[in-house]
Amino acid sequence: MSGRYVILDRDGTVIEDKHYLCDPAGVELVPGAVEGLRRLVDMGYRLVLLSNQSGVNRGYFDHASVRACNERMAELLRPHGVRFAAMYYCPHTPEENCDCRKPATGLMEQAARDLGFDPADVFMVGDKSADMGVGRKAGATTILVRTGKGAAHEPLCRDETDYVEDDLVGVAERIASLVAGEGEGRA
Repeated sequence: MSGRYVILDRDGTVIEDKHYLCDPAGVELVPGAVEGLRRLVDMGYRLVLLSNQSGVNRGYFDHASVRACNERMAELLRPHGVRFAAMYYCPHTPEENCDCRKPATGLMEQAARDLGFDPADVFMVGDKSADMGVGRKAGATTILVRTGKGAAHEPLCRDETDYVEDDLVGVAERIASLVAGEGEGRA
């Protein structure tokens, strides 16, 4: 199952960040999501979702709600030829000190095992310092998007971020240029 992978955060990166989203009716794609993800798929990348969903263990919603929101996101993307190879989430609160809550690498390691990729060979895309942290710890190339909380988190994760783009269209363009050898070095 090996191949090229782009690992993505969910809230604020692919869909609008709505505090503790638990209702699939509230799922809305961020501007540029369809175009950017479609371009990545057209370039031969498989997409994987890694998401912190502490609302589960906080008792705000259950696992079925997370899955329903993920499925709604998939339904919105499917007509555009965009599919995720896999979706993973951490239900734990920060206080639980688990190994799967980003920036810990547990979810990345599980995806790598399940799908057969080396985390050092992937792109990690997200809008928060936790996303950049997991990418950096795993050895991935990190790309911060300014959607969601990205603009506010940009100064917080400068040392963990290789590239910064306005949206997923910019991410796709950046990856295309890196693959073509045009993007020498890291930001």
